[in-house]
Amino acid sequence: MDKITRKNSFGQWISPINSQLFEEQVKTLKLDVYTKKLTTESFLKLLLFAQLQEVESLHALSDCLFDDQLQKAIDLDSISISQLSRRLNGLNPDLFQRLFLDLVSQIHVKTHDTKLVMPLKIIDSSTIPLSLMNHKWAEFRKTKAGVKLHVRLVFMEKGTSYPEKAIITTAKEHDRNQLEVMIDDKECMYVFDRGYLDYERFDRMTDDGYFFLSRLRKNAVIRVVDDFKLPEESSVLSDQMVLIGTPQNRAENYFRLLKVMDSKGNELQLITNRLI
Repeated sequence: MDKITRKNSFGQWISPINSQLFEEQVKTLKLDVYTKKLTTESFLKLLLFAQLQEVESLHALSDCLFDDQLQKAIDLDSISISQLSRRLNGLNPDLFQRLFLDLVSQIHVKTHDTKLVMPLKIIDSSTIPLSLMNHKWAEFRKTKAGVKLHVRLVFMEKGTSYPEKAIITTAKEHDRNQLEVMIDDKECMYVFDRGYLDYERFDRMTDDGYFFLSRLRKNAVIRVVDDFKLPEESSVLSDQMVLIGTPQNRAENYFRLLKVMDSKGNELQLITNRLI
């Protein structure tokens, strides 16, 4: 890792990676055994370059090595698509997990004294399609396979944000099943979309002291208990205390329902257990 000079922009971008941890993991996981040309270090730098430059394929990544500066930065002058593919398929993902967790811990140390009064932690998922022929264990439709990446993103002051936690499940797994895994901090406000709606878990989170805000489905059954007075020129359409759900499937706690307009003029219903 230290072969990259810190003076160039790519070197500065990669510098937070703990080189000692990286080398220990490569040795422990035996990632460079029988490897002569495309070492794990060179390959990691290539992957980071691809992410930074939004390279869309292994073919395009191979073509990038015509650039003299990149060759110098990663100590590699050329590589075939088949070599990239084999390295990608054979690389142990535990390496990336360890590096990710180490980077998150570094951020926590640097931001410990600069947290918002109530930091926002946004939870969302993205579905990553896979070939059904090669990944039958991840089937979620007759002709498709895939996994879901659930990410918890921390939003801080001045628009700064960083990923704090990530979990991969099969695409068939419902989003709401990950709420209890992703929520573990009572000193923040969790924000998530309708895919995570679960009235029973809302009650449990409220009783346990976790704060959240989520979009509510348009067809949700709502019983208004009280209307709060809005300040003049407020962008909020309404602010109410409500009970949500039907007699067969309802939440036991009272919640706050806010109606607002998004940037496209659509009305949104936001439910939260933050009452003050």
